[in-house]
Amino acid sequence: MRRLSLSDQAWPFSEMEEETKKKPIEEAKSGFGSLSEDILEKILRRLPAPSLASAACVSKLWYQNCNRILSRPKLASAISLNPSLEIAVQEVLDKVLSEPIRPHFAIANGFGYSFCMQKAFDLLSGKMGSRTPLIVTWASGAMGRDARTNEFREVIGGYCCSDCDDERLDANSGILLTVGSVPGLKVEAIPLLRRTKQAPRVSMADDLVVDIRNYTILASGCTSPVAIIMFGGGDIDLKPIIEKLDYAMLKETVIAGDEKTEFLYRSGMESKNVCESTKYFSDAVALVFARDREKAHGIGDIQFHAALSNGVSAIGPRYKAASVRVNGRDCTTWLTAKREGEHEIFDGQRILNDINDELENRIGGADLYIGVSKHRKYSIEREKPRSMSSLAFHGVMGVDEEYLFVYGSGIRTADYFQFYHSDPNIALSSCNNVSIHLRDLKVDWNSKRGLHPLSVANECKKECIGGFVFACRGRGESFFGRPNVDSSPILENFPGVPLAGIYCGGEIGRGISILNAHGRQEESTTRLVHVFSTVYLVLSYTPASMEH
Repeated sequence: MRRLSLSDQAWPFSEMEEETKKKPIEEAKSGFGSLSEDILEKILRRLPAPSLASAACVSKLWYQNCNRILSRPKLASAISLNPSLEIAVQEVLDKVLSEPIRPHFAIANGFGYSFCMQKAFDLLSGKMGSRTPLIVTWASGAMGRDARTNEFREVIGGYCCSDCDDERLDANSGILLTVGSVPGLKVEAIPLLRRTKQAPRVSMADDLVVDIRNYTILASGCTSPVAIIMFGGGDIDLKPIIEKLDYAMLKETVIAGDEKTEFLYRSGMESKNVCESTKYFSDAVALVFARDREKAHGIGDIQFHAALSNGVSAIGPRYKAASVRVNGRDCTTWLTAKREGEHEIFDGQRILNDINDELENRIGGADLYIGVSKHRKYSIEREKPRSMSSLAFHGVMGVDEEYLFVYGSGIRTADYFQFYHSDPNIALSSCNNVSIHLRDLKVDWNSKRGLHPLSVANECKKECIGGFVFACRGRGESFFGRPNVDSSPILENFPGVPLAGIYCGGEIGRGISILNAHGRQEESTTRLVHVFSTVYLVLSYTPASMEH
């Protein structure tokens, strides 16, 4: 019997049918062939994914039942803290593949210093099949259900003391694996590539946009995908790349992810698999979700819903950059500035002294950032440029008697900026308001408001199939003083649904509802990469109407 790969997304009907034609007719009249379809389907639904893939080859009837089972979307996720990477990988694989699923993508996030990304990639790539897009990243921590106990956990990755050896690494090391089946969508991993280390990254962003557009047009006939989950390399400033994507994509396209991490990937497009190439450098990878223009009859619709828990407060006056110097070696910017409406130029020490005076009256030990209001013209290749505005955050490194030093580039003379500091009270209040927002969303899904008349007639209501969380690595239990705060909005409103979360080096969130401490959605300049915040990505599914 031919054994189907888990990644065999097409499940070629013609090959299966030829095999079943060779079977004697009498075989279907005895044994399992005598079972009713209802009983057969109940049995098949209990099979793990690999066994179901093999069962589809038994006969045409079994194939049809398997295909019907797999026609509904599914997100499966599990976390393992086993100190042995091989055992940890096997534990999460056994868990996510314990029920029927046809993998359209897989994301693995390792954390802790005992995690070996290349080894995890090799172990997983052999299990997922060659056509399943796979991304493996290093995270500062993860959120998910334990593969053995099913207990939900938020885990910050362990740190290693300078004098300890490999046998004494912190126990908080492990791996989170998420596998998704999204019928009705096409999914692909598309990298941001450079030919040399000296190649300008922003110009390469045009290539990324074109690659995403071309893939999406081929899949759906539209230039913008439904959603993008993105991971950027830790040694680059991804903000200019995200700004280009913001310009190029329709406002309905949701973008979420981790700005600064390490990653390995495998694309379904062999020409893009250059992870270990000496000719290319992979600066980022985008997992692209596009509508499938050829989706089968009876397949419903998947939507992505995003929200953000803000974790910073503005402080002090607005400033106008007076002089700007960029240090390309460590990707930093040196600034002097004027207070808004004044002419005197302040050096870095004087600027920071004013801010510290205000911080002393509020909190101690806060992380400090500047939020720069940018007004830029963007274009892709030869398109006509278009002006867009955004607010970009840059971490404050320090000062001297002349300059204020901040991380990142892209700041220009005459740009306005304001200081922001991390604020757990704001974060907690905003997190609660995200929970209320998701609760209202759930109520709306369960009502008849806004549904298509045919959907109402057939009671085809939306349901949550899972979610992702991208939280700042500075948050978590130490920030809030209690556990599981970052994951609580989804856990409270959609208990039991698969949830995969990571602690990031920079939270990407585009097309989101930004809720302030009062629960109102902020009407402000576009924010794309956030600080001390948490981005929530919820997937919903509306079954196809029986009338269609």
